[in-house]
Amino acid sequence: MITDNQLYSLAIFLGSAAMLLIVLYHFLEVNSEENALAQKLKVAAGKVKS
Repeated sequence: MITDNQLYSLAIFLGSAAMLLIVLYHFLEVNSEENALAQKLKVAAGKVKS
């Protein structure tokens, strides 16, 4: 059987790993090529309308 201490350590580790992966995903999503292209198009469209 798994002890309470092992379960606690596993929960802390998996929770920390999940949060790290979420932060990494958002960092990669914000800095992606597709996002950069969309931002450039929004800026260009804003300049044309002015």
